[in-house]
Amino acid sequence: MSLNSTPNANRVHIAFFGRRNAGKSSLLNAVTGQDIAIVSDVKGTTTDPVSKAMELLPIGPVLMIDTPGLDDEGTVGELRIKKARQVLNKTDIALLVVDSAEGLSAVDREIIELFRAKKLPYLVVYNKSDLADANLTGENEISVSSVTGERINELKDRIAALAKSDENAARIVGDLLSPSDVVILVTPIDSSAPKGRMILPQVQTIRDILDSHAMCMVVQAEQLPQALAALSAPPRLVVTDSQVFGRVKEMVAEDIPLTSFSILMARFKGFLETAVRGAAHIESLRDGDVVLISEGCTHHRQCEDIGTVKLPGWIKKHTGRELQFEFTSGGGFPEDISSDKYAMIVHCGGCMLTEREMQYRMRCAEDAGVAFTNYGTLIAYMNGILKRSVAGVGIKM
Repeated sequence: MSLNSTPNANRVHIAFFGRRNAGKSSLLNAVTGQDIAIVSDVKGTTTDPVSKAMELLPIGPVLMIDTPGLDDEGTVGELRIKKARQVLNKTDIALLVVDSAEGLSAVDREIIELFRAKKLPYLVVYNKSDLADANLTGENEISVSSVTGERINELKDRIAALAKSDENAARIVGDLLSPSDVVILVTPIDSSAPKGRMILPQVQTIRDILDSHAMCMVVQAEQLPQALAALSAPPRLVVTDSQVFGRVKEMVAEDIPLTSFSILMARFKGFLETAVRGAAHIESLRDGDVVLISEGCTHHRQCEDIGTVKLPGWIKKHTGRELQFEFTSGGGFPEDISSDKYAMIVHCGGCMLTEREMQYRMRCAEDAGVAFTNYGTLIAYMNGILKRSVAGVGIKM
């Protein structure tokens, strides 16, 4: 996979925050060496977050995000500020850009406190050093000029130092494997499958298996018995699409670890244990309860769509209750998820969202007292094989 095709969820998200005319856009252009953001002396030129996927050495694939000014005014200004703050939920490294001549304002100090509350790595970047000297007081501060290029390279090094090391990066499945292990991937091809390609979790899992010097067989559900019979020894793991969990569990012997792509993604994004606890809440649903089903991507809905069609049907069949369902997709996630509104949240695996954004959504649910789980975990629970499905990835129930 080339750097240009690296999914945004796997890129380091670097966001530029600050007041209007602090020089956020010009600094972003200086750091990237490209004219990504529009630069103007007029306050409020950046009206919506602007994102650019690119490579930034020495980090690698990144997503650079320019945000509206946090001191914007009026009704529209408040909406812009809201959008800027929402970017925090998916940011890995934050840069607070300050005009050197003006220094830190109350707005700047407020955003620094938000960085700290979210435990977000950040730098305070005093821009326009060619016009005024900044009074640096902390280790996480630096003075630069986007006009002359002064200390821009040093700023890049400081940003890179805040990025997670690849050595500490989470793995989808590779940490469970040894070289030459065999993994069978069950990937049904139906009307909801994308034409001419595979879905992202499948592709990422294949790559992680190969990176571990293990081997994988990719089959459809009806080919699974033949694949198992062709092996001289049982596979190390069988990973299935959640939609065919019920069929696959009957084909795979109890002594062979079995899990799903969705469960692996929940583990990869760091919310599997929460998802396991949340799945059991399905037994507490009552008539009239509202279940929120949330997807991190946007796609054309098909008649067999798992999120809007299959999953609601399975949930109603399992509970025997008259339930209501609401749906969100892409970057949309309700601000109000109180227990008075939702009885349960069922999320996708989050392959299109960063770990930080998935953690944010999970914590919002926990703070509101709303059960939070994901597709694969809940489907495994409804099929009576959740304990088996998470045991294969190291979770004990």
